[in-house]
Amino acid sequence: MESQTANSSHSVRYQPDERPPRALTVGLGFQAAILTFTPIITLPLVIMQAADQGEAYTSWAIFMAVLISGITTIVQAVRVGRFGAGHILIMGTSASFIAVSITALTEGGPALLATLIIVSSAIQFALAARLSLLRRFVTPVVSGTLLALIVLTVIPVVFDMMTKVPEGTPASAAPVCVVVTLSIIAALTLRAPDAWRLWAPVIGLGGGCIVAAFFGLYDTQRVAAAAWIGLPHIVWPGFDLTFDGRFWLLLPSFVFVTLIGAVDTIADTTAIQHISWRDRRTVDLRLVQGAVNADGLGNLLSGLAGTIPNATYSASVSLAELTGVGARSVGVYIGLIFIVLAFLPKVTALLIAIPAPVVGAYLFVLIALVFVQALKLMVQDGIDTRMSLIVGVGFLVGVGFQSQALFTDYLSETISKMLEDGMTSGGLTLLVLLLFMELTAPRRSRLAMELDIAGLPQLDAFLRALAARMHWNPGSTERLCSAGEEALLSLVHQDEDEADREGRHLLVVARNDHGTAELDFIAALGEDNLEDRMLILREQVDQPNERELSLRLLRHFASSVRHQQYHDIDIVTVRVDGSR
Repeated sequence: MESQTANSSHSVRYQPDERPPRALTVGLGFQAAILTFTPIITLPLVIMQAADQGEAYTSWAIFMAVLISGITTIVQAVRVGRFGAGHILIMGTSASFIAVSITALTEGGPALLATLIIVSSAIQFALAARLSLLRRFVTPVVSGTLLALIVLTVIPVVFDMMTKVPEGTPASAAPVCVVVTLSIIAALTLRAPDAWRLWAPVIGLGGGCIVAAFFGLYDTQRVAAAAWIGLPHIVWPGFDLTFDGRFWLLLPSFVFVTLIGAVDTIADTTAIQHISWRDRRTVDLRLVQGAVNADGLGNLLSGLAGTIPNATYSASVSLAELTGVGARSVGVYIGLIFIVLAFLPKVTALLIAIPAPVVGAYLFVLIALVFVQALKLMVQDGIDTRMSLIVGVGFLVGVGFQSQALFTDYLSETISKMLEDGMTSGGLTLLVLLLFMELTAPRRSRLAMELDIAGLPQLDAFLRALAARMHWNPGSTERLCSAGEEALLSLVHQDEDEADREGRHLLVVARNDHGTAELDFIAALGEDNLEDRMLILREQVDQPNERELSLRLLRHFASSVRHQQYHDIDIVTVRVDGSR
């Protein structure tokens, strides 16, 4: 993916591969855990209560949800093999599964729910393994739109929390708590030194809690009644292996919600990479694949344990941007704190007791930052008329279903419940429109060849035939052939350090995109990203070597170059403008 505008050098204090001081790491980990801990435990509670499950199973489901969230958050940070993004990606209970989980529990109980979660988790592993096939759908503009839809679905909950107080509480309690919390966070973030800015969220929470205490908004009885250390009774539900009609009826809903969660993870991983480094760099899609794999691992563990699936929380993005810390060690501490909290009912009760208006104000700041990041992603590559229509329609459909203003009376109760989530309905609309664009696109031409300079004549003939079909003039034809030649030379130079390059194949796919030639060079290459190299060359004035000369010429002949790296293949996309 193409790089976005660089972050200012002072906005990122610690990159993913750097280690902040231990006190700072623990502090940031704790404040992130405070922010995300409440939904991790309250969502299973709401689902179990709505499905009339017993207290013993509810306690077990909450305990395992917290434990698995901690494990998968650590996996996302440290990146174990092909699992994890190597960035701060907080994992927690997924709100997307509320409706389908309640239905599964009501129809077949916890065993049916566990089986459905395990089977649908395989979708995420398959998607991660073949993410390159969806490269035209997983773009910054799509990721940005999905992030905006996430804000759309979350903001009503945030507004509700900002006004939620017990009956009999003074009318001024909620607005005063919100204003104090927002004011402290905003003042420290905008004007305080960098060292204080790092602690702005937790200081804002503390100030809001102090004000809330004067209004009597703390539930001290729950805190007092909770044990310091505890472990729930083991209530493992087992699996429903009958695979009867209830399973097959609910499986499509679980698969679709799982796909929506995976796309959400892709959007979050794309965003966190953009804001975690000081220098401009392209999105590493191998890390995106790792994030989706870790998400699938979390769902698999949730199914095996009999609890609600988890997903990445977009608060990860806003927290990193707000504090300027993208160090993966913070993600490790967040996961460790989750695991410890699972065994500390007293601390859990203390965090749950933070008044809703204070937490709502905190979330309001983070959601605002997520929305701005979504806008940056949407516009970084430019948006043409066609993509503007797709993005606009997808977003507004999400708004319509989220507000229950679109055709809800004409849909069945199950489908209406599924689509009333703006992320689901808007994301599905985006998928349908993008599929239509892909299926109706002009036919592509393909050329399979050896990854070797000896294949230049073959490539030249292929590109001249493409230019002839597009009725390009001689100047445009020569520019297209030159761009193709330099792209091949750049790939060959990149691969020249490999010990065994013999037998490497290259697939060139070309198409006419409304008068612009788009070339995909698909091969298995090394670690270096050509797009990052081109960004570096813009700053260099030294005499370039042969490899750098090819990159400079490629940038000159092509209107855009994009290098997408996956675990299985690398794809370099070159676009060349021409005239008849």
